[in-house]
Amino acid sequence: MQCIYFPPEVGGLESHVYYLCRELVRRGHHVTMVTSRSLPGLPRQETMDGIHVLRTWFPARNAAGWIAHTLGSVPVFRKAARSADLVHAQTFASALPAMLSGPDRRPLVLTLHTSHFLRLARRPPWRPVLRRIVRSADWVLAASGEIRDVACGLYPHARAESLTNGVDTELFRATEPALPRQAGVYRVVVPRRLFEKNGVEYLIRALPHMREQVDVEAVIVGDGPLRAHLETLAADLGVSGSIRFLGARPNEEMPAILSSADVIVVPSLMEATSVAALEAMSCERPVAASRVGGLPEIIDDQVGALFEPADPESLSAHVVQLLQRPDRPRMGRRARDRVVEQWSLRRLVDRHMDIYQQLVEERQGT
Repeated sequence: MQCIYFPPEVGGLESHVYYLCRELVRRGHHVTMVTSRSLPGLPRQETMDGIHVLRTWFPARNAAGWIAHTLGSVPVFRKAARSADLVHAQTFASALPAMLSGPDRRPLVLTLHTSHFLRLARRPPWRPVLRRIVRSADWVLAASGEIRDVACGLYPHARAESLTNGVDTELFRATEPALPRQAGVYRVVVPRRLFEKNGVEYLIRALPHMREQVDVEAVIVGDGPLRAHLETLAADLGVSGSIRFLGARPNEEMPAILSSADVIVVPSLMEATSVAALEAMSCERPVAASRVGGLPEIIDDQVGALFEPADPESLSAHVVQLLQRPDRPRMGRRARDRVVEQWSLRRLVDRHMDIYQQLVEERQGT
C-alpha cells in the first residue's frame, strides 16, 4: 500500500488506512505500507501491529511537497512491490508509484478519499492527469457516491464503486465521558481539524445564535493552521468562555471525548464520508452535519440532522432542535446500530478481500 500520511498522523484517512492494514494482518496477510516521514523523529522503517512500514522523504505539506514525496517513493515502492500479489494506492496522489512499478505491474486498487480530488477534478489542467490515474487502476473505490460519480465522469471505469469508510466499532462505543459536565449546560463536540474546508468557523459564528436559545458549550477536538484565527473570532463574538479548544487527540481518547457530548457537529464545506461522523455515531451520539458530499449518505433525521453549509443560522437551528429532542438517546442507539450493520470494520475488510481475491485470481488465470 501507498499513502502519504499514516499514524501517528491523526485524521480520517489515516485511521481508515491503519485499521484496514491492521485487520488484513490479523487475517494472516502480509502488508507493507509505503508512506512519508511527515513528522519529526519518525523512523525510516518500523513494524506497527504487524504492518511493515517504510517511510520516505517528505519535504513539505503542500502540493510541491506531496509531488516530491510521491516521486521519491517510486524506488522504495517498486522494490517492495516485487513480492506483492497486488498493490493498493490510498488517494490519487499515491497512485504514481504503483503506475511506475515496472512492466510486470501487479493489479492496482485505487481508493479516492478526499475532497481534494473533487476540487482538482473541476480544474481543466488537472482533468487529464486524474483521468490517466483513474484509468490505470484495475479497481476504483470511492469514499462516497459523489466521488465515484466524478471519477467515472473523468473515465467511465467498469469497476468503480462507492465504499464508505469503516469504523472500529469495538473501540468506538459509548463509554464513561472524559470531560466533566456542568449541570444544565448542553455540550456539542466538533471533531474537526482546523482547516478551512472543515467549516469550524461557522460553528463558532453559530454559537451566539445557539446561546440565545439554550445554555450550550462547544468543545473543538483537532488542530491546524486556523487555530489562532478561530480563537480570535471566538473572542470577537464574545463566546470564548463557551468554547474549549482541546487540540489533536489520539484515537484511543476519542470514544470518551465523543461520549461527553450531547450532539456531535460536523460543519464541513467539503467532505467525502466523514470517519469522524461515523465514529460519533458508533459512540451512540446524534450527528448534525453539513448537507455536502457523502454526509447525506450516512446521516438523516433518524440519527441526526443536516444543515446548509457555511450557514450559521441553519447550523444553529438544527443543532438546537437536536439538543432539545427528548429522544436523543434513542437516536444515538439507532446511529450505532446503523454503523454496526452497514459500516463496521469487518464489513469493510470483507469487501476489500473479495476484490483482492478476484484480482489475484484473474492475474493468475484461475
